[in-house]
Amino acid sequence: MALYAAVMTGKGVGAIATVQVFGDAAQGVLGQIFQPKSGRAAEFEKGRILLGAIIDGGKTIDQVTIGCEDSRTFAIHCHGNPLIVEMIMELLGTCGVELIDAEELLRKTLIAQKHLNTIAIEAKLAQLNAKTLAGTKIIANQTEGGLSAIVSEWLRDGEAMSSDRIAAEAEQILKNSRVAKLTIAGCTIVLAGPPNSGKSTLLNRLAGRQKAIVTDIEGTTRDWVSAECKIGPLAVTLIDTAGLDEELAAVSDSEADKAAQKRTMQILSEAELVLLILDSSRPAEKIDKTLLHNLAGKKVLTVLNKSDLPQKLDIGKSPKPPGDTVQISAESGAGIESLKEAILHITGATEINAETAIAFTPRQEDLLKQLTTAKSNRQARQIISELLNGSLGV
Repeated sequence: MALYAAVMTGKGVGAIATVQVFGDAAQGVLGQIFQPKSGRAAEFEKGRILLGAIIDGGKTIDQVTIGCEDSRTFAIHCHGNPLIVEMIMELLGTCGVELIDAEELLRKTLIAQKHLNTIAIEAKLAQLNAKTLAGTKIIANQTEGGLSAIVSEWLRDGEAMSSDRIAAEAEQILKNSRVAKLTIAGCTIVLAGPPNSGKSTLLNRLAGRQKAIVTDIEGTTRDWVSAECKIGPLAVTLIDTAGLDEELAAVSDSEADKAAQKRTMQILSEAELVLLILDSSRPAEKIDKTLLHNLAGKKVLTVLNKSDLPQKLDIGKSPKPPGDTVQISAESGAGIESLKEAILHITGATEINAETAIAFTPRQEDLLKQLTTAKSNRQARQIISELLNGSLGV
């Protein structure tokens, strides 16, 4: 087996840094560069913590401890100065150790653990990139429960189960996965609507800080502004788009105006949810027909803003806005909690919990899709076996 090392702690200065070494020859390499404080030969036994120094050509790089996790896995804990970490890594490199990143090292150590099935390995790797605690918990549950448990049941009892039942369960997992992905990887919510309807004020309100310029001049936002926030279990990227105005786009000589309108349409196509912001204090809102066309088929929540002002909006004089309707005042904060609840409801975030079985990698999704169209129990069983114990995707 090859020999690998990676820095397991974040970049920058810290009190302590960790360099992990993994491979069959790890003990031999550490024996060359580690000098125990006791003066005796190092005993790299599982569970032991050794105190001493990393030595390079008779010179001490740093005083360290080495944690012996098993016969092939060792953690060097040194001071967190990046220069010290770099010198230790360079020394390991001169000893024939391949220097890789933390995620790749974790992948290699997990694959070496023969008792883990492929879904469990994928879960431990995927937890590194989950954007929320809720997402991390959902993925962690797939290791022994969730997807692992259901697929193990299919493999154990598959001959007694109809392929139609397995296909239906696989389809439900895929459906759950699309919703869970918003919690795990994050959700993009676009704020769209006529100029000066309060999109920027709402973005600032949801983000909890000033991110967008707010004025009384129509169309102030000609480009897009983004902000990160949490709404329940969702890690949300809010995007405040340029105000859409067909007439402006038609008559404007500004390439910036036209580019902003085009970019808004592109952002809309990529959003998981669109908040259509309308000004309820104006008698009629001019909802851009192109915007309404681009909202077809998307999840949309219509937000009637400026509820703190006299209400003059007559929805009947405008094209019917899509989706459910929520009334708020972005300026005062009235109705914001109701808006958040509506967002969680429409995205389905409240329907998913840590016990839900989901697919969280493209490999799993592809195999589950194949399972929904399996023609026989034999074909289904082959796919199930691959799902549980197949090779990891690249």
